[in-house]
Amino acid sequence: MYVAETQENSSEVSQLSTSEEVGSQEDQPTLVYPWLYLEEFFKMVGCKNNSFRMRCKLCAPKYHELMAFKNSPSNLKKHIEKKHPTRLERYTQLTSASLKRKSSTEGSLAPPSKQTKLWETQRVSQASEDKVVLNFIGVTAHWFNPQTLQRSCAALACKQLKGSHTFSALAGALNDIHTEFNIREKIVRTTTDNGSNFLKAFRIYGQTDENNNPEPVEESDGEEDDGGQNDDDDEEESVEGVEFVDAGALLDEDDYLEYQLTKQHRCACHLLNLVSTVDALKAEVNPLYKRVSRSTFAKCSSLWNKSSRSTTASEVIEDHCKLQFLRPVATRWNSLFSAVERIVRITREQGEGALAAVCSELDTPKFTPVELAFLAEYAKTMSPVAKALDVLQGETSVQMGWLVPTITLLRTKLQQLNIASKFCEPLIAALLSGLEKRFGEMLTDPELIAAAILVPKFKTCWTSDENILKLGLDYIRSHLDCQAKNHISEGSQSSEEEDFFSSLKRC
Repeated sequence: MYVAETQENSSEVSQLSTSEEVGSQEDQPTLVYPWLYLEEFFKMVGCKNNSFRMRCKLCAPKYHELMAFKNSPSNLKKHIEKKHPTRLERYTQLTSASLKRKSSTEGSLAPPSKQTKLWETQRVSQASEDKVVLNFIGVTAHWFNPQTLQRSCAALACKQLKGSHTFSALAGALNDIHTEFNIREKIVRTTTDNGSNFLKAFRIYGQTDENNNPEPVEESDGEEDDGGQNDDDDEEESVEGVEFVDAGALLDEDDYLEYQLTKQHRCACHLLNLVSTVDALKAEVNPLYKRVSRSTFAKCSSLWNKSSRSTTASEVIEDHCKLQFLRPVATRWNSLFSAVERIVRITREQGEGALAAVCSELDTPKFTPVELAFLAEYAKTMSPVAKALDVLQGETSVQMGWLVPTITLLRTKLQQLNIASKFCEPLIAALLSGLEKRFGEMLTDPELIAAAILVPKFKTCWTSDENILKLGLDYIRSHLDCQAKNHISEGSQSSEEEDFFSSLKRC
């Protein structure tokens, strides 16, 4: 009996409080229901601060009131999930239908927001992007000071490129810069990256040792002078053999003589970067190497991501390893080598237990002994490549003569590593193949070989191939003979040039 009376009294209290609330709300202004699609489940009772007071209809006859923040009905959803799970599917349907209606009408009815959110951005075409993103071409000049023989450099231009970056647009931009500074006849070579637009620009408008442009048809062919002794029959035969063409089409045809570019030299650092990335991937043709490599680098990527996204993870790594991990940068291959080398160093100095402890605390897959051995051999294999890249990226002492000896020595070191390799033999084969494909012509270029021989650091000690040395020495002798003839005709000689080449003669 006591329990029944308590329930009745509580019901009366609830009804009384409800009636009092209704009475108090009569003085308040009319409230707009915030989420009409949820009217099936909830009734708005009032408003308090920044929240709506909602009564659940599903809980009737029991009175249950909830507070829902004005910007989000998440509390209402939680109530449905907890108290009325059988109605959750219906709740989801109502919410989804409302979102679809909202997205279809927002574009035409809603005013534009003050700031576009990242997830509200839309894809745009390349033409629209070109209107917003400004693209530039940078040109620098490098030369030797004739008085001090010291290398000098200067930035010539940082010019905006409008429109598509076609080969003709690049050729026009370079041609304008050369004309502006009056250096066209002074340029020996132009070094660019290996983008297809740059390659085509120099293939069409540039020069090689002879001439890279299409050879013109000689006008003398078939037009030999017969002394004016042509008879009428010959004249008729010549008329019959004439092919008539549209002169307008010939005038409109591009003869590729609009621009004049110098010889091109592909950036050796960019080529070596391609060898280390694109060509190195061909090692995965070997199934064993592919399985070990992918599993190892997947675990490395997991560690790198965790260490860079959480300060707590960084503290854990610092405590166990005494060093932080290095995260690779996609545009620079040697950053990947440095990151792998750091893991190998931590394993060597702190032991495999330190790395295992980090993986355990960060909840990442642990390395197996085979994978750790693979990382050590990978770092050892790629170390000569990374060092060669650092050498060629030098700004002060590196000259054109360093290219051939550096690549030649790199090939030799890789071949020596191949003898004792256990895991990375396919990688070494892929690297050697890439070096041959991308640097093969340069390694037999007489001008580049001669430049290497003329560097006192190398002379002829960087290779034992007599045929290679002969190409460079013959190139040097031919140019010395030309200079000697010019000096004799001019009646003067340069003591500086004699001193420079005297060391070469003693070699």
